[in-house]
This record gives sequence, C-alpha cells and structure tokens, in this order.
Amino acid sequence: MNITKYINKTVKVEISGNTTFCGELKAVGQDIMILYDRTNYLYIPLLHMHRLHEINEDNSFGLQETIHPLTEDNMRISYRNILQQAKGKFIEIYVTGEQSLHGYITNVLNDYLAFYSPVYKNILLSLNHVKWFTPYRHELTPYRLNNECFPVKPSNITLVRNFEEQLKKYEKQLVVFDLGDHPDKMGVINELANNIVELITANGESVYWKLNHLKSVHVP
Repeated sequence: MNITKYINKTVKVEISGNTTFCGELKAVGQDIMILYDRTNYLYIPLLHMHRLHEINEDNSFGLQETIHPLTEDNMRISYRNILQQAKGKFIEIYVTGEQSLHGYITNVLNDYLAFYSPVYKNILLSLNHVKWFTPYRHELTPYRLNNECFPVKPSNITLVRNFEEQLKKYEKQLVVFDLGDHPDKMGVINELANNIVELITANGESVYWKLNHLKSVHVP
C-alpha cells in the first residue's frame, strides 16, 4: 500500500538511528518524504524509513506552519532535487552519532555532498547515510553567529563526482571519519582500494574500514 494515502495526515515515523518523528506528512517523492512537525520541515530519505503509521486525530498537533518548504509546487520531489534547493541555505543535518551538523551544503555530487560547518569546516557526507535534514528559519543562523562568519570556504582540493575517488585524494593525510565516534576512525589514510580504507591510527597500527559503512569525513 502506497504511503501517499497518508499525505496531510498526522503520522509517526521511525527511522535509522533509533529516531522517531511525529508530524503531518506533507509529500512523498520517489526516494524522500517531507514531514512537518509544527516547527520544522523534516526531509527524510525513504532509504532510512523503518516504520510509518497514522496517529489518531485525537493526538494531532494542530499544526500551524511558520516556515516555507524547500520545494516548489511544480517541482518534482526527489532527494537530489531537494538537496540542490537546499544549497547555500542554513540547515541542520543528521548523519551519525549523538549530534547533528549545522551549516550549509556547498555541493551535491554523485554519491556524497560537501558541507560547510562552522565547527568542522569542510566535511563530506555520504548521501546513503543522511538520515534527515531540516532548514533553519530565515532569521536564524547556526549558534547565532553573524552571517560574516559563514563565508563560502570550499576545500582547496577539487571535488570529483564519486566519494571513493574523492577520498583517494586524501591518501597520506590525517582525516576523521564519522565525527570521530570511534578512536580507530581518526588517522592517516595509507591506502584506499576496492572500497576498503587502510587507516594508520595514532599508535601506528593499521585498521581497515569498509567504505560503504563510513558516513562522513573531514580533514582536521
């Protein structure tokens, strides 16, 4: 049964990362849904939806929209199109760990995006691991920093279309995977081949990670 039948109804959605959202289902595209939770529009790739069900009207939020969505009425709703609409806008985005990232998308590539964060600076995020994202209200900036604190600072390495090929540019450099959620995800990339990363950790040991399971990378 297609979940589009729940559009304009209040639903509960469970997604990867043991996360649950409740709100009004606004739209469903081929690979993404849009949920409004009374405060924010949440863009959730369908890849990470585990369960969705309708909430009885007695539990409805009585939603009153205070912000505008990233989509336009005549826009084909897709994950990639919405990411393109979000470029340059302040957003909150969740990929891994106990914290989300705050900043803006600078580029959308084949299987990853480039993101600028005032905390982590330039960071690359795998499109397959983005769980959800939401735009800021127009009057807000991350951490209430002044707009001049957010110049576009693209990486000095030219971005290529593929995540694996991009990481090969970081060979012999110190990197942090997945925001350092594990001690063995910080080190120097010694080699990347066949979707496996050899990382030299602080104590000089080699640790091997399957690239498909790595969600983000940044150069400290």
